[in-house]
Amino acid sequence: MMAHSYCIDSLIGPLCLIADDDSLREIRFAPLGTALDPTPPTSLLAEAARQLTDYFRGARRGFDLPLDPVGTPFQQRVWAELRAIPYGVTTTYSAIARRLGDALAVRAVGRANATNPLALVVPCHRVIGTGGKLTGFAGGLATKEWLLRHEARRTVPNGLFAQPSETGPASAPLPGA
Repeated sequence: MMAHSYCIDSLIGPLCLIADDDSLREIRFAPLGTALDPTPPTSLLAEAARQLTDYFRGARRGFDLPLDPVGTPFQQRVWAELRAIPYGVTTTYSAIARRLGDALAVRAVGRANATNPLALVVPCHRVIGTGGKLTGFAGGLATKEWLLRHEARRTVPNGLFAQPSETGPASAPLPGA
């Protein structure tokens, strides 16, 4: 299958989208100054760019794109858990490990999170450390903080998914803010 790429500008900087003929494979954070493409080479990349633009405008909370990230079976399970984290909600590495049935797999969950090739669409930015600490993110911690603020971050102390009514105002400050 042929790989196609399309670099776009976003509120967090340039993003390069990579797809084959059938599915989105990667979203990479690109350095400032990356040449932006005037026209998407495929309809899939055009749709991915449109959905990302809608997300940054606040008009989209989830993504409806065919995805095919390359990873181990364990990574695929972690990434499926990441996709289940609702918009505006955070969870912890340990909560994901427990949901996968192995409370001791916290570091393995962290490694799978760090190798997520589809940042934003597979929302690894919604995973934080125990106690609300912001931890690594391919786009940098400032970008992770921006994304969480953009989504009006909501969490509860035990790291489980929170409903807005459980967490108070959506404008709650991030840890250390």
